[in-house]
Amino acid sequence: MNFATNKEKGNSGLGIAIAYFSTNGYTVSIPLNDTQDYDLIVEKDGKLKTIQIKATGCKTKWGNYQVALKSCGGTKGKSYKTVIETRVDELFIVNDRQEMYLIPINDIKNKSTLTLCSKYDKYRVY
Repeated sequence: MNFATNKEKGNSGLGIAIAYFSTNGYTVSIPLNDTQDYDLIVEKDGKLKTIQIKATGCKTKWGNYQVALKSCGGTKGKSYKTVIETRVDELFIVNDRQEMYLIPINDIKNKSTLTLCSKYDKYRVY
C-alpha cells in the first residue's frame, strides 16, 4: 500500500479500521465531524469504545515502523495535543504493509512517537 499524501494515508487508515472492526463483530459508528479526539466509536457486547486511528509508512533507521502521537495544526504547524492526553480508549495503527495494532491508551507512555517494535507484538491484530 502506498500513501501518496497525508489525506490518502488518513482515508486508508480509516477504511482499514472500519473493515477490521466490522469483520470482527463490532458495530461501527462514525462521527459527523472531526472536532472530537476519536475517529470511530465501536460497540461489542454492550461495551462502547472510542478509537483513534493512525496510519504510517514511516520507518526508523532500524526498520521499525513509527507513528506520530501528537496532533499538529494551524498556520505554523504547532503541536497542540498528544494521544495520551485525550479521552480515547484505544489506538488503532495500520502500516503500509497492512499490519494492524490495537493498543489501549493506558498502555502507551510515549508522548510524541511510538515505535512498533517487539514490545507491541501482543497488540497486533488480524
